[in-house]
Amino acid sequence: MTGASLGLRTGSYGSLQQQPQNGILHIYTTPTVMRKPTSREKEKVRSFFCRCFARRKVAMLLLFALALLLFVISSFILNKESTNVNITQHAHIIVPSNWWTPSNSENIPLVEDISKTNTDRGSGESEAGIHPKNLTADPKNAIPFVHPCANFAFPPPPPLNPKRIGPRPCPVCYLPVELAVASMPSLPSTSPVVHNLTYVVDENPIRTEPYGGSEFGGYPSVKQRTDSYDIKESMMVHCGFVKGSKPGYQTGFDIDEVDLMELQQFHDVIVASAIFGNYDIIQQPKNISELARKNVPFYMFVDEETHTYLKNSSYLESSNKVGLWRIIVVHNIPYTDSRRNGKIPKLLLHRIFPNIRYSIWIDGKLQLVVDPYQILERFLWRQNATFAISRHYKRYDVFEEAEANRAAGKYDNASIDRQIEFYRKEGLKPYSMAKLPITSDVPEGIS
Repeated sequence: MTGASLGLRTGSYGSLQQQPQNGILHIYTTPTVMRKPTSREKEKVRSFFCRCFARRKVAMLLLFALALLLFVISSFILNKESTNVNITQHAHIIVPSNWWTPSNSENIPLVEDISKTNTDRGSGESEAGIHPKNLTADPKNAIPFVHPCANFAFPPPPPLNPKRIGPRPCPVCYLPVELAVASMPSLPSTSPVVHNLTYVVDENPIRTEPYGGSEFGGYPSVKQRTDSYDIKESMMVHCGFVKGSKPGYQTGFDIDEVDLMELQQFHDVIVASAIFGNYDIIQQPKNISELARKNVPFYMFVDEETHTYLKNSSYLESSNKVGLWRIIVVHNIPYTDSRRNGKIPKLLLHRIFPNIRYSIWIDGKLQLVVDPYQILERFLWRQNATFAISRHYKRYDVFEEAEANRAAGKYDNASIDRQIEFYRKEGLKPYSMAKLPITSDVPEGIS
């Protein structure tokens, strides 16, 4: 007699446990009917969570978990962006300067990957020996260029510290030196208006206004000064060195003949600074590439007082250099105030160096810590700009700067008041957002 077991009865609904049939277990699922929670049960759950959140320890734990989550997410994003920049910088080689300029960089390729390029190049040619102008590439067949700093993001600012009111380091994305050099425009920019610019020469300058002017810069009238802002195709303006046949020769800011010949040489890039009155200590540049050390001259203008100190302190080498700086001695300085003498090379480098393409000025109290090519790429070539001036880290308004100078006793208060009153009559207004894209009226010590 044979039969089949009906299985064991279980559960409140009288369902049967399934038994294997012919070695196979057949599973049948009965849909479960879900009972909706009552309003009283919901209220109990709500009150339970409210009691938990009301406890201080639980609330602090949740806040800590939220802060930790935000920190991890932000760290991941920043790390991802910085990693992308570093990879991009090392994954490509130099771009030919004859077809990559800032104005058309969006349409110009960056050339191929280094590993592929090294293979195609052959064993007899090293990457270090490649100069941008020796590279050839077909822009039509290359990869579209994406600037390595395109996705650069500023990290969050440091917390405010009332004890640190001075300048803070500013995060900047610089290209590698080779790429920076490759981005240098192959041709100089041309003025869309001015085609003929000359400077006033006057052997016997005569004062025509009660204030302003000097024997070195001449005595331009208010009308001449106003006319100089009216840009025309042909212009003659006051720009220092009114005496003598050329800047630095019998002009009141005299330079030795051997140095004048050096300053007449052609250079793509130069760096210049000055110390007058022995006010500052020469700061040696840092992080300067071998390419810049070889091709970029560093000139330091000093007066006779500072030059004597350098010789007596054994800083001056036999080649008339202090580290990277070549010392240029200035004689017959025109002003008794050393700060005014320092403004001459700072503002008139284009007259002292007539045959250079790009110049970087840094105040004697500051130290250059970035390669000159990287600075020029970041602030000029990347934006197709003509010049860049570092703004003051704290003050943006000329009138506030005047008050700070008056409080610090840097100059005679009467001269400050007279200058500010002149600016007001000229129409200068306090700085505001209406002056954008000009971001400040107060510059700092590098340009």
